[in-house]
Amino acid sequence: MIELLNPTDLPRARETGALVAEILQTLKGRSTVGTNLQEIDRWAQAMILEAGAQSCYVDYEPSFGRGPFGHYICTSVNDAVLHGLPYDYTLADGDLLSLDLAVSKAGVVADSAISFVVGDSAPAESVALIDATERALRAGIAAAGPGARVGDLSHAIGSVLSEAGYSINTQFGGHGVGSTMHQDPHVSNTGKPGRGYKLRSGLLLALEPWVMADTAELVTDADGWTLRSATGCRTAHSEHTIAITDDGAEILTLPKQTHG
Repeated sequence: MIELLNPTDLPRARETGALVAEILQTLKGRSTVGTNLQEIDRWAQAMILEAGAQSCYVDYEPSFGRGPFGHYICTSVNDAVLHGLPYDYTLADGDLLSLDLAVSKAGVVADSAISFVVGDSAPAESVALIDATERALRAGIAAAGPGARVGDLSHAIGSVLSEAGYSINTQFGGHGVGSTMHQDPHVSNTGKPGRGYKLRSGLLLALEPWVMADTAELVTDADGWTLRSATGCRTAHSEHTIAITDDGAEILTLPKQTHG
């Protein structure tokens, strides 16, 4: 299913996107050495409920997971890259943490992810991984607009990741959002320009470049959810929800302090 919002629905989408951005930035600030992943999940729960919103994850039960997910946020550490199930783990200096959050408010979903290094240590490999996903995300957004094809976005994302030296896994990628978290069209993290669905005003897309340092192969944890690099290498994941408008693409999950 592909949903298109009416122009009058855009303010609600902006509200949800702003909430997701605020929660992620708050959690980033609180995620210090000694923080437990389960604490992060409880903080996310409190902020979501206080805002009168709903988690998209608690009851999430797709075919590829061992559901329901049962938590409010995905917390992926080091070699974990996607769908990280919060568990009893205390963050250490130099850990690479990815937080992925999808929330529904007023009938509209927004989905975003950030990766960052915890503490004072900043391994060069981790910094490079994060930088590549953030640059790829910016490239994908720059390629978006009415009349563009999904393949244009995939090609822009994939070009940045490939040029940075990373292999690209195509099992999981970006997707449409709207009244539900996962909708068509699928947006692969690599592809050919000029191919696929033509973007239209009113479409919401969650673009999410992610990479692993030296492999494109995933393995699944015993928890049935957490996806890790097959080699144990580090990983990173960046994601924004954007709205296609008559003028181009508007980032809905951009933190307030980066507006200007």
